Order: sequence, then C-alpha cells, then structure tokens
Amino acid sequence: MNKFGKVIDINISEKKGVVKHPIPKGEFREDHGLVGDAHAGNWHRQVSLLSQESIDKMKASGVEGLESGKFAENITTEGIVLYKLPVGTKLKIGETIQEVTQIGKECHGGCEIRRLVGDCVMPREGIFTKIIKGGTVKSGDIIEVLINEI
Repeated sequence: MNKFGKVIDINISEKKGVVKHPIPKGEFREDHGLVGDAHAGNWHRQVSLLSQESIDKMKASGVEGLESGKFAENITTEGIVLYKLPVGTKLKIGETIQEVTQIGKECHGGCEIRRLVGDCVMPREGIFTKIIKGGTVKSGDIIEVLINEI
C-alpha cells in the first residue's frame, strides 16, 4: 500500500446535506474537526476524506460536473487507497494527526449528492477521521500513513 499521498483540496460547508466548496486552507481543531464545517464536533466522524481516484471512477461512468467537495468530503486526496486503511490507522496530514474511525457510511435518503449525481461513491470509498493533533491543512500538503502507529 502507498505510504504517501497528497491533499488535492480542502472543502467546507456551513450546513449538512449539501455539497462543500473549496477553501485555500483549513484549520483543524483537536476533538472537533474542520473549524466552521457543519459536520465538525466531538464525535467519531469529525473529518471526511475521499480520493480523487474515487471521484474519477464516477466521472468514468459518465457522470459530468464532478469536482472536489461534490461528495461532501472535507479533504480530497490523491495517491492513497483510503477505503483499504484499517480503522485505527493514523495519518499525518499537513500539521495534523488524524485517526481513521470509519470506512464508508450509510447514505441518508435526502442526500443532495445522490439526487444531483445519481450515485454517491462516498458510502463505499470515503473514510472518516477524528483529529488527534490539530493544525492547518492546505492543498498540496503531504499525507503520510504512520505505519508504526497501525
């Protein structure tokens, strides 16, 4: 498995159930998530991640207009197969340390993404993390799988 990847985009939304929009950098707070994001809080799904490779699969199936944040992910990544990381894996992303807490999710009925796009890859290939060490994350930052922490 690839030990390194990179951040493509940081995405945020002020309310739940809508697509997120990209921001230049995000401030991630310990035990909270992305400051200002509707999904942040003291729970196990503080941050959502989805790979560009997963988004590209949807594009290849003929879905048009897909871009970072369309699947409501906070961090769009490249170079790591996220959904194969075991729960408990620690990731160094920018200045943060994040721990994988969940692989995939159940898509809720009123999902704007599924309504707009017709399918949603997030329930199958997205992952969720909690913030162990806070800090800033920006596009281009390296993602490192902390192997000795698994």
